[in-house]
Amino acid sequence: MSMFKKEQLDLLKAFVNACKQNPTILHTPDLAFFKTWLLSVGAKLPDLPKEDIPKDVPKDEEMPDVEEVKAEQAEAKPKVQSDSESEEEAESDLDITELDGLIKDDEKSVELEMGDDSIEVTEELMDESSSKRSEAMACLSDGDFEGAIAKFTEAIKKNPKAANLYAKRASVLIKAKLPNAAIRDCDKAIEINKDSAQPYKWRGRAYRLIGKYVEAYHDFQNACKLDCDEITIEWKKEVEPNAKKIMDHERKYERLHAERERTRKIKEAKRRKAEQAKEYERMKREEEERANAFPGGFPGGMPGMGGMPGMGGMPGGMPGMGGMPGMGGGMPGGMGGMPGGMPGAGGAGAGGAGMPDLNALFSDPEIMTAMQDPEVMAAFQDVSKNPANMSKYENNPKIKKVIEKLQTKFGKAGPGR
Repeated sequence: MSMFKKEQLDLLKAFVNACKQNPTILHTPDLAFFKTWLLSVGAKLPDLPKEDIPKDVPKDEEMPDVEEVKAEQAEAKPKVQSDSESEEEAESDLDITELDGLIKDDEKSVELEMGDDSIEVTEELMDESSSKRSEAMACLSDGDFEGAIAKFTEAIKKNPKAANLYAKRASVLIKAKLPNAAIRDCDKAIEINKDSAQPYKWRGRAYRLIGKYVEAYHDFQNACKLDCDEITIEWKKEVEPNAKKIMDHERKYERLHAERERTRKIKEAKRRKAEQAKEYERMKREEEERANAFPGGFPGGMPGMGGMPGMGGMPGGMPGMGGMPGMGGGMPGGMGGMPGGMPGAGGAGAGGAGMPDLNALFSDPEIMTAMQDPEVMAAFQDVSKNPANMSKYENNPKIKKVIEKLQTKFGKAGPGR
């Protein structure tokens, strides 16, 4: 298909003829862009008569230097094409020759009757249909296309299951320059009998008349496979060059589109992977922050607690505690006595009664909440180092409450209880 319309070509021809008759019109200011391009490709233009040179135009602007124009073009940087521009270029990279006789405005196309497929076709109806067909052929011989179409329509109504009647009417519709109506008739004929060559032949011709060269080529191929004739072969050769150009172009575009889609999917997969890695790192940081929020590694157990160094007696009488077997790390320093006094406890491994169950102790929500308070933990460590320091917190209800709760739990674990 030509990239220019006939009207555009006619105007171009008229312009070229005008230039031939009076070449100096190329020096007209309105055609400066055209003159510049002609010079850039090495064209030689006639000199403008001196009396016609505008006095107010500098000489260097009057006639652009060819080498300067070429130098400017050479310095121009090539434009980087985007994906969409590449696809648009691929779509427009198709140069086919438009065939003569195309029908571009099938405005007269009408919906013709197709007949009632449900009727029972008797021998009498078949005879009447045959009679109407003969009348249609007579009209066709006289060049009466409208009369022939009307008679074929009557024949079809009496025998709507005859594929050849639709094909014959389609051939007349093409002569009447109604290709779209012809295509509908051929579709119906192929629906009735897909092994008949005539519907493919006439539908191919109709497609050719509306510029659908690929569809026409395929229909002519099918017609030749079923029942080849010289006219079909000739019509096929006519559309074949354009049809093959279009098919090659479509395959090229499909490959380009497939490559673009593959690249897009790869980028999308990389983006999702990066987001997942980022989310994993975020969750990892949050987990580490939660773990570091508890001194000594709460919750999840006090890591690395070894035997607790001998705990001195709490005021009022908790005798020193032997080391607790099996626990690494250890509480800082000897843990002094709690106020109020806790009964003495022997080594946990020896007497079985000493320290309470630490898992049960640290699963107490109130104690765990208190342990997250820096003030409470500081006081706890202060009293652990020196039980006498408990007096500093007598007037602090928050710390005193936690110490008393710990005293109660340790008291329940005393010997004999």
